[in-house]
Amino acid sequence: MNPQQPTSQPTADRSWWRTLPPTTHSNHPRTLASEMRPAWWRVLPMGDRLVSGIAIDLGSARTRIWTTEHGLTADVPTRVPGTSGRGGLVCRGEIVNAAATASLLTTLLGRETATPATHRLTVVAVVPVLGGERQRRGMRAALEVLGPAAVVMLDGVKAVAFGARAGVADPLLVVDVGAQLIEVALLTDGSVVEARSTPLGVDDLSAAEVVEEVADAVLGLLQGDCCGQVVDALDRGVLLAGGGALRPEITYKLSRRIGATVRPAPAPHTAAVRGAATALQANHRHPGTHNA
Repeated sequence: MNPQQPTSQPTADRSWWRTLPPTTHSNHPRTLASEMRPAWWRVLPMGDRLVSGIAIDLGSARTRIWTTEHGLTADVPTRVPGTSGRGGLVCRGEIVNAAATASLLTTLLGRETATPATHRLTVVAVVPVLGGERQRRGMRAALEVLGPAAVVMLDGVKAVAFGARAGVADPLLVVDVGAQLIEVALLTDGSVVEARSTPLGVDDLSAAEVVEEVADAVLGLLQGDCCGQVVDALDRGVLLAGGGALRPEITYKLSRRIGATVRPAPAPHTAAVRGAATALQANHRHPGTHNA
């Protein structure tokens, strides 16, 4: 197995997450009513559709897009339409071909030119929790074709928590098992306290190997400075998301391996984009936050 990447201490969160809807609400973000739209609200033409905000989860295997006016509008393979295979757009959570990725986005959103400066489009993009500035630059480069007025980068593990409507005030352990990336993170009070990431996923590993990678990451967190919070999170139960959460054997084996309850998020493969949509709605109510 590849060794775990070093722990990263993300910067402190902004306060907008406190405005997220209560955890008792539906798992699917609701579109704001017209009378609740902020005064600066503008629209982005998408053929005969109009959009003011977009949430995007660009995964190595699939791309998912949610818009404020139309909900989930795309859940497609991450490749340029008309081609076969993966297409080499996103690898291990990193955009490796910004131009081709931009082409995919314009095709899915029905756009060919950037948004005029008079429009106020906000985009919330899901990014790896330990992704560096190079990965964020690649994301911004791909999103430029949409001409956004604001781009919010949202850590994938936080997006999963928001999408699952899990409370983020108390310690929460999030495990996101994707096609080419596994992320394990401890969240407390809405912030990522500590995280581990492995550039491997269900495309590369068997269920047993996935479980061992996650168990090693959890052990690494237990050996860190936040051991007490990790124990509290394990007592609460692990939140599992990503395509790996669709495989019952991973849930079962992981629960036995780490000795804790493991709960797949509702519709775990779309939890991240739903969480980005929730963050988008919160950002519309409190504009001005550009990183989360």
